Amino acid sequence: MTVPDLSDIYRSYIACLNKQDWQNLPQFIHDDVCYNGEGIGVSGYRKMLEKDFSEIPDLQFNIELLVADPAYIGARLRFNCTPKGRFLGLDVNGRKVSFTENVFYEFRGERIGQVWSVIDKAAIEAQL
Repeated sequence: MTVPDLSDIYRSYIACLNKQDWQNLPQFIHDDVCYNGEGIGVSGYRKMLEKDFSEIPDLQFNIELLVADPAYIGARLRFNCTPKGRFLGLDVNGRKVSFTENVFYEFRGERIGQVWSVIDKAAIEAQL
């Protein structure tokens, strides 16, 4: 797979998340995906995302930086959102916050098999 193909697949994946198009999520996520070292499978991945959108109704994934080197993607995602209650152990309680996530993906074929994610919690703490 070439770099442009992988970047296109990733952009389509982000669009899928933003539309909350859970029926098409398995098109992008491997059946036995691991998230930060834990095997959660595609159903666990979907539950995680559904929970995120439930707790943060205005959640939108915005690609700020994207680097592709088959079979890997590195991305910096930006979020401007309003979590309803606690988020990452912080009492956000409906306040608008901005933060980034640095995330790496390992693709197996055309689907994501591994995800390593770090959210900038300190940026949120500074806003509260």
